[in-house]
Amino acid sequence: MTDPLAVIAQLPGVPEAVEEARKAVDRLYRHRVLRRRSPEVSAETALRGARASAALSGVDVDLTPLRAGEIDDPTVQGALRASAEIGRLGSTWRTAPRQVLARLHTVAAHGLAPESSLGRPRQDEALATRLDGLVSLITTGTKTPALVLASVVHAELAVLDLFGTADGVVARAAERLTLVEFGLDPKSLVPSEIGHLSLDYSAALKSYTTGTPTGVATWLRHCAEAVILGVRETTAICEAMQRG
Repeated sequence: MTDPLAVIAQLPGVPEAVEEARKAVDRLYRHRVLRRRSPEVSAETALRGARASAALSGVDVDLTPLRAGEIDDPTVQGALRASAEIGRLGSTWRTAPRQVLARLHTVAAHGLAPESSLGRPRQDEALATRLDGLVSLITTGTKTPALVLASVVHAELAVLDLFGTADGVVARAAERLTLVEFGLDPKSLVPSEIGHLSLDYSAALKSYTTGTPTGVATWLRHCAEAVILGVRETTAICEAMQRG
């Protein structure tokens, strides 16, 4: 069977960008702080990643009050809950992605959408067909790098408007989940959301929606850079912990 992502993975500049991101993650994983404090670092990056995801959805809050539990905005709280679910949903992602997406939406959109709509995709034939294709990519496996799959998962969910609320938060959580479950970032240490926030996220996503090789390649290179910037954030966290 032909791997549908194989062509995408070889678009101009993509192999090099993906390899650079992989090397950055590998360097991070060798940091001495992670030998003893990996769970602590992961928890901190989850918090910062959730804050960045909420900011990308239009609600930008400071980290200090967020860490203190003083922010009750539903978008922010939804991003925090979605981030927390990543560690619990990994094994299910490969076998039952629809179930995982429903769960991510249920926690991300709580307080933003009617209870009856939580976890329920919009009823649309074209949407259902495209979702079927995405589910197939996840469940049948691919030999392309995890970053390529994660980038496509993120973009598809973001542009499909699958649920009608909190789709961006769900898409970014699904990207992180893919990076974790498919082996690039198994300890969930890289807050790619921070990278997306630092870059021109909207323009890169718009490039993907063109469906052209150039547009798709632009998005994949953007996602690779987002991972690299996430690595820088985590490295800074590790260095701060090392200094005490």
